[in-house]
Amino acid sequence: MELGMIGLGRMGANMAQRLQQGGIAVTGFDHGQPARERLAATGIATAATLEELVQALPAPRALWLMVPSEVVDTVLDQLLPLLAPGDLLVDGGNSWYRHSQQRGARCVEQGVGFVDCGTSGGVWGLQEGYCLMVGGEPAGVQRLAPLFGALAPAQDRGWAHVGPVGAGHFCKMVHNGIEYGMMQAYAEGFALMEKKQEFALDLAQVAEVWRHGSVVRSWLLDLSAATLQRNPGLEGIAPYVADSGEGRWTVAEALELEVPAPVITQSLLERLRSRQDNSFADRMLAAMRNEFGGHAIRKP
Repeated sequence: MELGMIGLGRMGANMAQRLQQGGIAVTGFDHGQPARERLAATGIATAATLEELVQALPAPRALWLMVPSEVVDTVLDQLLPLLAPGDLLVDGGNSWYRHSQQRGARCVEQGVGFVDCGTSGGVWGLQEGYCLMVGGEPAGVQRLAPLFGALAPAQDRGWAHVGPVGAGHFCKMVHNGIEYGMMQAYAEGFALMEKKQEFALDLAQVAEVWRHGSVVRSWLLDLSAATLQRNPGLEGIAPYVADSGEGRWTVAEALELEVPAPVITQSLLERLRSRQDNSFADRMLAAMRNEFGGHAIRKP
């Protein structure tokens, strides 16, 4: 089986290598020449243009998009005119599921299959394998099963056909919302232990203990333990937490479906709060305390 991988960033390049190791012939494309050169250095073929990529693949073609969600439509605008009926596209990035439904309908009009694949695994996926949540028509998913099996931790686990087009990215959206809540809980717990100065806790030691037999053990805890071992004081890390959209989409979906999701919602708000320097809201709180109770105001 052969695949064209479009987007050779941290995820796309690693996925191309894991596929190649699993016996899938991959040709990679990225608009950036340095990204193509890095992949070519691993022994994987690359194409300089989308046209060259499409021509390099046997029909019916299979192409995997691993690009930021905001540029998927731009890539489709360039790619769809080059494809033929029977070709099959996979969007493996973090797209909003409603956009995937729209893109699937657009592809079907041209006779091109579309599969949305929520992909989890980050930079460790090359070594550990990826968790894949797949949405699409059964025939298209079955055709791509060797790819999913090669990317997953094993052929028979770590990936599943979860439903029609859109379902894959919907499940990944909720997955990332849960991830927000888990990360926030770990962060608050370690902050509490760090503040208890009288015990002089070794946080790396505590994290390592929790990794074995504890009900809170997880891969996120494994990564936390490794981080604390390398950098116990988290020196050089600014208290600024970005988000890539999935948490916002999860909260919006919870509101639309009237499903209470307070932990995920609060964890998203905490990320937004982390980006505020000299918070107006906090200054307003201090001013109100001074007004009603005469409490002292600290000067900056």
